[in-house]
Amino acid sequence: MPWRETTDPYRIWLSEIILQQTRVAQGLPYYLAFTEQYPTVFDLADADEEQVLKLWQGLGYYSRARNLHTTAKYVANDLNGVFPTSYKDLLQLKGVGDYTASAIASICYDEVVPVVDGNVYRVLSRYFNISTPINSTEGIKEFKKMAIQVIDPEQPATYNQAIMEFGALQCKPQNPYCIVCPLNESCESLQKGTVTSLPVKLKKLKVKKRYFNYLIFSVNDRQTIIRQRTGKGIWQNLYEFPLIESDKDVDLEYITKHSIVKDIVGEVSYDISVYKEEFTVHKLSHQHLYTRFYIIRTDEIPKIDEGSKLVPIDEIKEYPVPILLGNFIDSFFKV
Repeated sequence: MPWRETTDPYRIWLSEIILQQTRVAQGLPYYLAFTEQYPTVFDLADADEEQVLKLWQGLGYYSRARNLHTTAKYVANDLNGVFPTSYKDLLQLKGVGDYTASAIASICYDEVVPVVDGNVYRVLSRYFNISTPINSTEGIKEFKKMAIQVIDPEQPATYNQAIMEFGALQCKPQNPYCIVCPLNESCESLQKGTVTSLPVKLKKLKVKKRYFNYLIFSVNDRQTIIRQRTGKGIWQNLYEFPLIESDKDVDLEYITKHSIVKDIVGEVSYDISVYKEEFTVHKLSHQHLYTRFYIIRTDEIPKIDEGSKLVPIDEIKEYPVPILLGNFIDSFFKV
């Protein structure tokens, strides 16, 4: 992995932000794309936010991309391109938490601070047979304290990377290789038969259902309407089609009579149809989006409000959109 071959804080920081809540196999192409397009923190700072969001498209948790851009501008403009050199100061950067600060401080500056990610939680909970939930306040403190006790003070960078690799390759979540594990004689959970029940996690919050009904305008088969999402909800600053959100499943008649449709089409004549009757279900961490797309064809220019744009269909892929809409665009517009 390329980020294991460098101590450049820009590249370590970039890799850690990308790999938050993202598998290595998925994150690697994004890391390569970002380092090619933005080889330095100055290049990333000079980019437009829309360009950053477009390059990030498909990774999800888009606040990471916005924080990435904000921090790049801060480091480039306020710190003259020099990243903070201590764990404590790194924590002040937007989007940088305990894990990321620990990784940068230990790998780039040899500071003795332990990295505690999912792999490390698993290794420590099994090796010491700790049943405290890893996502509880008590557990976070307990495992951090334990990690501080066992880190190698002479080689913090090597140790941190080694224990993460050990968790990913040896002490795996499912079917760990306990028989050939070099630590099997001293692993407490193996001796007590608790390997498969560790680590313990508190149950997640109840998943919320949301119903998204997107209006896909096709004006003369050449143009469509998009708008940029605002506010602090999901997909902030990404683009989407006009949206009707409902609290339950609705039918075509409901959509046709909705005020959003009437406001846009006005007196314009149009045809409307459902793209697919079955829902497209998009799963986020705490919510599932049940989505339908309604195709509205017209030969006349509909009413475009201040927050919307009438854009050529052959330019639609230039705008950063959620992966849900990116997949739809690929299948429907075929541009």
